Amino acid sequence: MGTARKVLKIGGDDRKSFLEGLVTNEVDRAADGLVYAAILTPQGKYLADFFLLETEEAYLLDADAEQAPALAQRLNMYKLRADVTIEDSGLYVERGMGTPPEDAFMDPRHPDLGWRRYTDTPVPDDTTDWDAIRVAHCIPEAGIELIPNDTFILEAGFERINGVDFHKGCYVGQEVTARMKHKTELRKGFAVVSVEGTVPVGTDITRNDKAVGKLYTQSGGKGIAYLRFDRAGPDMKAGDAQVSYTA
Repeated sequence: MGTARKVLKIGGDDRKSFLEGLVTNEVDRAADGLVYAAILTPQGKYLADFFLLETEEAYLLDADAEQAPALAQRLNMYKLRADVTIEDSGLYVERGMGTPPEDAFMDPRHPDLGWRRYTDTPVPDDTTDWDAIRVAHCIPEAGIELIPNDTFILEAGFERINGVDFHKGCYVGQEVTARMKHKTELRKGFAVVSVEGTVPVGTDITRNDKAVGKLYTQSGGKGIAYLRFDRAGPDMKAGDAQVSYTA
């Protein structure tokens, strides 16, 4: 999971209001460039994340390829009698760094994630080490750090990576997300840790024989970890690897 993408096409006269009532970010912004957003369960847990782009006749929804079938099924479930169509666009996603082509759009999560372009022909794999960039900036990925029916998007840093809008209208899961926003402090969440050694993604982290969290993507002696912040610190372990965290 992670790099393979599927681009859905959301059409119909009611497409804007339909998406506005479901996703975590402001759909209006998709007229000016890519919008990063997610769809949640009514309990506020992550189901899928994606990019939205408005075209003259539809919205393009750029999602993880393995999540796309379940996402399309979920969208169809919510459609009811709305004038909305959901289909495969047949487009491919190209990613790159440096000066973007004229028809490309900057990744809204972080400037170091480069640009994205939608094309009707397959493109070769990019040689950029995207995992290294994600780890450096603590940017979670679908199916790796972001786990359907488990992850809370504020613990995953969605406010920091421009994936949620607290001023838009209601959407599914908004009430739980808003409550978490107004807590004094999150007790759990993703953070960049130092790692000596390499272990499988999802390895448990412990400290003083107490569960602290899990270690996910690793690159260059760093890793993205999900931590209980009150237990995290130096001298943690994940399998045979040594892990440390400084708030």
